[in-house]
Amino acid sequence: MSGPERTALTYRYERWRAVTNGILETAGTTFLLLIAVRWFKSGATAKALVAGGGSMGLLLTPVVVSIVQSARWPAARAASRLAGGGAACFLVMALVPWLPIFVIGSVLAMAASSAAIPLMTQVYQENYPEKKRGQFFSRTVMIRIGVAALFSEMAGRALSAHVEDFRWLLLVFAAAFAFSSYCLSRCPSEPLTALDGSHPFRALRYVRRDRLFRQTLICWMLMGFANLMMLPMRVEYLANPKYGLAMSVGEIAFLTGVVPNSARLLLSPIWGWLFDRMNFFVLRVTVNLGFAAGIIAFFTSDSVAGLILGAVVYGISNAGGDVAWGLWVTKFAPPERVADYMSVHTFFTGMRGVLAPLLAFHLVSVMAMKTLGWISVALIVSASLLLLPEIKFGRRARPATALIEEVSE
Repeated sequence: MSGPERTALTYRYERWRAVTNGILETAGTTFLLLIAVRWFKSGATAKALVAGGGSMGLLLTPVVVSIVQSARWPAARAASRLAGGGAACFLVMALVPWLPIFVIGSVLAMAASSAAIPLMTQVYQENYPEKKRGQFFSRTVMIRIGVAALFSEMAGRALSAHVEDFRWLLLVFAAAFAFSSYCLSRCPSEPLTALDGSHPFRALRYVRRDRLFRQTLICWMLMGFANLMMLPMRVEYLANPKYGLAMSVGEIAFLTGVVPNSARLLLSPIWGWLFDRMNFFVLRVTVNLGFAAGIIAFFTSDSVAGLILGAVVYGISNAGGDVAWGLWVTKFAPPERVADYMSVHTFFTGMRGVLAPLLAFHLVSVMAMKTLGWISVALIVSASLLLLPEIKFGRRARPATALIEEVSE
């Protein structure tokens, strides 16, 4: 199959899969946590586990990539199997509405989704041309965002009237995973190139060898930890009566799903265009500052106008974060090592994604939500300042092997 044919086939099924991704995104960002809060009345630890399910999968990505490499599975086929596992988890959750099953199923299902990310980054590396990779990616992201906004509105209205019908929503999530599995099975891909050795975390060697990669991961850890602390706090802030808002399910879905996703939809193609042309580190700092502004606007206001402003700014920044987070290693990693570099990136994302919600849900029991928001802003600003010296490398965006040689000289 020629390069253009691979691109066309991948893009066709990625557009269909974007529909399912939009539906599943609302599970991880809004509805699973809402069900935990409103129906199961779960405690801080259970809520943190539900909020951090996707991060659990990211934490396991080096192991997943290692297994796929050893088994010589094509990357897309392995991702398809993970999606099938996610469908099974949601089906069990719908059939057995018990809090322990709900929490475990939420973690496993969202982990299955996020664990496939390095595999799909490798597929994009293989099948999308370098100069248009950001554009192809952002177009499918636009579909995902649009579906997420629409589905948030529809599901939010449905649950506002009958929250006890959440089991039907879980069945919709199961069906979305099943169709995603089918789409992934149709995407062309090659088996991953195996590294020397058999240790599942052997890709972490690049953190030691590649100074630029290491420095970027440190900055991303600070920024990401701050953002992931505040992400589930949006639902908590709007839903928990202790903060004086106690909004309905529909209102919460509107502010955490419809508004930010509408902003993401409008700005996503612009960020995709910028990713292909702009200095990566300047792009990253710009996105960081947007996240900081969104946190300030959202958590320092108790008015509807302030909440909407914060949601809009967050959505705009998230559109840039989608592209930057998902594709940045393709600018610096050797082509045959993209999945390995991405697995390291997602591993550290998973680490902070597991710890950040746990820390946040327990911190808000002893401090004000606004104070936690300002702490997050301070972390984001620190991360941005640390990235400034790396801007000179972002202009060239050469493969990481060349950067390793330069740093060692």
